[in-house]
Amino acid sequence: MIRTVAVQGYRSLRDLVLPLGQLSVITGANGSGKSSVYRSLRLLADVAQNAVIGSLAREGGLPSTFWAGPETIARSVRQGTHAVEGLAKRNVASLKLGFGSDIYGYSIDLGYPPQPPPATMFELDPRVKRECIWHGPLYRKASAMVDRRNNFVWLATMKDEEPVMLTQHLADTDSMLASVADPQRAPEMLEVREAVRGWRFYDHFRTDSESPARVAQIGTFTPVLHHDGSNLAAALQTILEIRSDEALATTLEDAFPGSRLYVELQNGRFELQLQQHGLLRPLSAAELSDGTLRYLLWTAALLTPRPPQLMVLNEPETSLHPDLLPALARLILAAAAHTQIIVVSHASVLIDSLVAAPICTRLHLIKAFGETMLEGATLFNTPKWAWPAR
Repeated sequence: MIRTVAVQGYRSLRDLVLPLGQLSVITGANGSGKSSVYRSLRLLADVAQNAVIGSLAREGGLPSTFWAGPETIARSVRQGTHAVEGLAKRNVASLKLGFGSDIYGYSIDLGYPPQPPPATMFELDPRVKRECIWHGPLYRKASAMVDRRNNFVWLATMKDEEPVMLTQHLADTDSMLASVADPQRAPEMLEVREAVRGWRFYDHFRTDSESPARVAQIGTFTPVLHHDGSNLAAALQTILEIRSDEALATTLEDAFPGSRLYVELQNGRFELQLQQHGLLRPLSAAELSDGTLRYLLWTAALLTPRPPQLMVLNEPETSLHPDLLPALARLILAAAAHTQIIVVSHASVLIDSLVAAPICTRLHLIKAFGETMLEGATLFNTPKWAWPAR
């Protein structure tokens, strides 16, 4: 289980360390930094796919994603005695992302290319300055297992042994996590990469008239719902055939009493049908309301027969009637028994239903002087975290 997520220098996240539990609910007012936390988790997942450069480019590149405030905010500024003033920068520009789990920890440090810049039009692409995989949730030099500085990647060894070089020619735009494969000498790298690649993110399913979830699709065995919900009918049919605990029927009864769901096969295409109480005929996915379709999408995602190590849900309450939120909370709590879940939400009904459970940890974000902080965090209760130096 991931115990800690740390972000430094990304948008309003100047220096944020979050403790995570089996089920973590991230809350806060609009603009408090919830979306930045969600996007930083997506960036961590993109590292394992070697796609973080493109993801940052779509956000406007490093200049638009860096923390825009001063390097430090003095106590006198926080107390209102002095105004915020920009001072000469003493540290290099850096965007750092990392996490610590029960077994392994990982971090990546992204920055600008060295000066003078090379003759290229891609000078704003971030460069990987440092990467590290270590044992346990907290980085220490003695616990490092695989280390990377600029283009060099090596295995950490015992004190009196020479380090084992894995490569000296890694491109500074490529992550070692995605590019270096040596299962014999560095099995921990393979394990961390596959774990991160298995993280699932679900964010604002489309339910408009052109939504792929409303259209009949070629049906294939689908233990994992696609992020856009295009294989909804196949995913629900897979749940019906694989799970023997009647979880799907129970979930439907909890949300829509008296309803029954089944999938029709027409020339190899799967079409969803929902028979609701009081209607003479079933409704297809194209006829369902936005809220009903969205609830079925969350059902397919959370009842997956192949649960991941981590699932992140961004504002799952969107388009749902408040009366459906307690049922959604029970669905999330049931899924949290098999996978670690992070929920970003601002719906009080859903939040209250989740935080009442013993396994749930609430992380309430606040913003002061443009910086996102965890409410109630102090020097003594903030999780320990250390960044590998460049």
